[in-house]
Amino acid sequence: MTFAGKDLNLLIALRALLEEANVTRAGDRIQMGQSSMSSALSRLRTQFGDELLVRVGRDYELTPLARLLLPQIQMTLPLIEQALGSEAPFDPQTSYRTFTLMMSDFAALELKNVFALALLAAPEIRIDLLPLPTNPTDSQRDLLKNDFIAAVPGIGIEGEHSELFVDEYVCLIDKDNPALVDGQLTWEAFTNLPQAVCDFGQAHLTPADRKLRELGFSREAHVKTTSFMPLPSVVSGTELVAIVPKRLADRFASTSNTIGVPTPFDKVVIIQTLWWHASHNTDPAHVWLRNILTSTAPAAIN
Repeated sequence: MTFAGKDLNLLIALRALLEEANVTRAGDRIQMGQSSMSSALSRLRTQFGDELLVRVGRDYELTPLARLLLPQIQMTLPLIEQALGSEAPFDPQTSYRTFTLMMSDFAALELKNVFALALLAAPEIRIDLLPLPTNPTDSQRDLLKNDFIAAVPGIGIEGEHSELFVDEYVCLIDKDNPALVDGQLTWEAFTNLPQAVCDFGQAHLTPADRKLRELGFSREAHVKTTSFMPLPSVVSGTELVAIVPKRLADRFASTSNTIGVPTPFDKVVIIQTLWWHASHNTDPAHVWLRNILTSTAPAAIN
């Protein structure tokens, strides 16, 4: 199909090339061989009179024109597919769609009932849960490749978003820790105790850690984990203290000798947020799952 001398069949290849900024990855994504993808890139360069991708070292970077084209292609191509009827209607009862979501294990645990509701309504779909992005400030590619990211605001993720649920941080401590006085932990006691720290990566600074930095305290980890889940077992029977979501502390209180107590500083709220790329807005399957997540999460996790 052509329009004004432009080959519209190349739009899919163009979007993949610009989003991946890599010929090989773009070809793998749309199941096109590298030689065919290289040929498509050559034709696109001719049509636009621009290199679109330029090699910098071993990588490629988008030209200024390509950076201008990318958001236009991301918004326009789904509309064209919808107008041409190439986007199949979504029937939850018969769909075999695979949804990919990036989130922490804590978020996955809290949303398990929501996923159960989705699977009940669409028994043949697949839900793949992936770790949080390594670099949240470069999350646009992750949001394009995957359906959603569930994370807290303030770590660099940008895109369409909606609140899932709200929680707060508490101090997780062994019930018999002598630092507890009448179920409370003073600031002095907290800062003197050995710390168990959940570290999602250098780029993932949690709201609680941001608050502690404002107060001039940096936690030195005596034990470091990459998720919240092991912390109740790690802290139980020790003098360690950790900072975890209250919901997680409450869940594990009956299976460990730990308790969640108020932090000895101003309450820090966790706003677990669902993020997605605007180009998914016209995808009926994506809209269906998004509506389930955002409309049922607050009730389903209580």
